[in-house]
Amino acid sequence: MSQENAVGRHEEGIEVPYEQIDPDTLRNMIEEFVTRDGADWGDPGCRLEDKITQVLQQLRNNKVQIVFDLKSNTANIVVRQGKRP
Repeated sequence: MSQENAVGRHEEGIEVPYEQIDPDTLRNMIEEFVTRDGADWGDPGCRLEDKITQVLQQLRNNKVQIVFDLKSNTANIVVRQGKRP
C-alpha cells in the first residue's frame, strides 16, 4: 500500500487501525505528530490539546490513517487517499 502524507513523502506499509492502539500510545503518537518541526497548523494560538483533538477527530472521520512504514519501521499519520466505505 502506498500513501502520500502532508509533506509529500510516500509511506509504504500497512494501515494500523487506530482503535487497536492503546489510548496512551495513540495520544503520544498524535502529540509527536502535531509537535513535529515544520508542522503547520495555521492558528499559532491553537492549544496542543486542541490539535490532538483535531487529529483524533480526523482519524474517527477516516480523513487520516496511521500507517506503519515497513522500510523505516516507524508509524506515521497520513492523509487517507480515496474514500473508505
